Amino acid sequence: MNLPNKITLTRICMIPVFVLFFFLDGVLPFARGIAAIVFVLAACTDFIDGHIARSRGLVTNLGKFLDPIADKVLVSTAMLLLLTIKESLFARTGEWADGLYVLMAVCICIIMARELIISAFRQIAAANGVVMAADKLGKFKTIFQDIAIAVLLFASDFVEFFGDFLFGVGGVTFLAATVLTVWSGIAYVVNNKQVLKDA
Repeated sequence: MNLPNKITLTRICMIPVFVLFFFLDGVLPFARGIAAIVFVLAACTDFIDGHIARSRGLVTNLGKFLDPIADKVLVSTAMLLLLTIKESLFARTGEWADGLYVLMAVCICIIMARELIISAFRQIAAANGVVMAADKLGKFKTIFQDIAIAVLLFASDFVEFFGDFLFGVGGVTFLAATVLTVWSGIAYVVNNKQVLKDA
């Protein structure tokens, strides 16, 4: 197993560590802040393993299989966990709390639906021998998602200090990530529409 694949496996192993710290809130001081740090470190490995694999010619079928799984499981897990901390995130928004919570839930559904659709699209492409490279929009989408999740996690843990500022930054970034997710998904399908054509 080469270095990029080992890094990818490390990212997968960091997911339960991230979840553990998240649920240690109330037991361990600043547990969600620590969880956010673990999430950021795990997310950074996504860029590291890809760069090493491409620059050193270490791209493998195992890596192509593990890397997207690691990315999607990490982000999906984090987003689902965000839905469990409504009180921490929206307590200071008053009468807007329920509406903002629903908006976040809708955004998460849209993001996860996009990932499922594109995964199915890639399977069809692979079955037809079509190789599709990731585009820049997809990379920007990932960056915005990761930033939004990390900031919102920090906001839930430091709400008494600068939670309002972090919540605002995280909320705007999360909405931007949702727009980029939809935009990149549509662009991905349109740019590779030949995949859907019957031979």
